Amino acid sequence: MKLRRSRDDYQIAGVCGGLANHFGLDSGRLRVVWVLATLFTAFAGVVLYLALWYLLPAEPPPAPAFDPPPLQPWKKSL
Repeated sequence: MKLRRSRDDYQIAGVCGGLANHFGLDSGRLRVVWVLATLFTAFAGVVLYLALWYLLPAEPPPAPAFDPPPLQPWKKSL
């Protein structure tokens, strides 16, 4: 599993959601830890978050659902 920003679990850019998904953590708890770490490190977490926002690619969109064409018995198959 590649580290990517989350499309579904995001508050700002999906960085914490992507990290939580990659490492198997709860995203809410990771966000709380991130905010506390940011406050206690003189806002270094903001710089790291912005860097990860820029560097991590977003998850690709989900593949569209495939709907098979209706059966057409009057057409010959090739």
